[in-house]
Amino acid sequence: MSKRDYYEVLGISKNASEAELKKAYRRAAQKHHPDRNPDNKGAEESFKECKEAYEILNDSRKRAAYDQFGHAGVDPSMGGGYGAGAAGAGASVGDIFGDVFGDIFGGGRGGGGGQRVYRGSDLRYNLDLSLEAAVAGTTVKIRVPTQVSCDACDGSGAKKGSSPTTCTTCGGHGQVRMQQGFFSLQQTCPRCQGNGTVISDPCQQCHGHGRVEERKTLSVKVPSGVDSGDRIRLAGEGEAGEAGGPPGDLYVQVQVRQHSIFQREESHLYCEVPISFITAALGGELEVPTLNGRVNLKIPAETQTGKMFRMRGKGVKPVRGGPVGDLICKVNVEIPVKLNRKQKDILQEFASEIEQGDSRHNPQASSWMDGVKKFFDGLAG
Repeated sequence: MSKRDYYEVLGISKNASEAELKKAYRRAAQKHHPDRNPDNKGAEESFKECKEAYEILNDSRKRAAYDQFGHAGVDPSMGGGYGAGAAGAGASVGDIFGDVFGDIFGGGRGGGGGQRVYRGSDLRYNLDLSLEAAVAGTTVKIRVPTQVSCDACDGSGAKKGSSPTTCTTCGGHGQVRMQQGFFSLQQTCPRCQGNGTVISDPCQQCHGHGRVEERKTLSVKVPSGVDSGDRIRLAGEGEAGEAGGPPGDLYVQVQVRQHSIFQREESHLYCEVPISFITAALGGELEVPTLNGRVNLKIPAETQTGKMFRMRGKGVKPVRGGPVGDLICKVNVEIPVKLNRKQKDILQEFASEIEQGDSRHNPQASSWMDGVKKFFDGLAG
C-alpha cells in the first residue's frame, strides 16, 4: 500500500518552519495516541504514520532527500540512504510510546548519552479561610514541606567537581532491547534504573538524589470571591525535578469555614433573622449585619414567619466575574417565653378578642382548619 505524503499526514505546507512542524506533530500524536483511542484499531497505525512523518521532516538531510525524491529518497528498501526511523519495520510499540510521552507529555528518554531529567511532582496545600477573608480577598503566608534542588551538586546528584556518566549498558537511553525472533522487547535498564546515567561519586548532601527536603514559606494572594473547592496555582513551587529537571506546581485548595451568621450559595448570602411577634404583627425596623457593615431592614405589618427579604448587592462578587450577589434574610417569628402572670393575662385577653372577632385575623389557621374539616367529611362519606 502506498504511503501518504508526509506533509499531508501532519497537515502542514512544504515550507513549514521547525516550530510549525513540531506543533503539528504534537497535535497529531495526541489525537491518534492509542491510549486515547482504545476502541479505534486504526489509531496505532495513524500514530506510527505521524511519528514516521515527523522523524523524516525533522531531520534536515532526510527532509531534503524526501523533498527531492519522495519516499524513495528515505526508504532503505528502495535505495534511500537515511531510513524511516523508529516508525519503520524495526520499531516496537514500546519505542513509539516512549518517544511520544517524552516529546509531548514531559519526561522522555535521554539521547546521545545525556542524563535523563524528570519534572518534579505537583503539591497540594489545604487552606482554611473565614468567609470574610474569602469574600474580600487576602494575602496569607503558608509553610510547605517540599523537595528542593540540592545546592551542593546543583541537582545533578554527583559530588561537586564530578558529573554523572553515560550508562554503558543502555548507552544512555535508559532502556535495553531484547530480540526474540520477530519481536523486539524493551525493558528498563537494570544498571541505571532507566536514568541513562550512573553516579559513581554521589553528593554527600543529597546522597545522589539531587534533591533535599526543606520547608519553605510562600506568600499566597487569595483573590476576592473565592469559594470552597477553588484552587490557586503557584507555578514552579512544587517539588524540584530529578536530575535538575523543572519543578512541579503547588495547588492551594481553598476551604471556607462555616460562618455563625451567614450561609453562602454561589454569589448569594443567606441569614435567618429572629423577630418578636409584636414586630411581626405591627411592623417595625431592625438592624441586620452584612459583610460590609450594618443596614436597616424594614419589617412590614402582618409579616409571617419564613418571609424572605432580599437586599440587593449585599452578597458576594464572584471570583470569575459577574454581578454582585444579594443578601437574603429569612425572618423567624419568635414566641415569647418565661411570661409572668400579668403578661399571660394580657395575652389571654388578646386571644379572647381575636376569637370573638373576624377569623381573617388568622388566615392560615382558618384555611388549614377548613381543609381538616373537608378531610374528615370525606372519610365519613
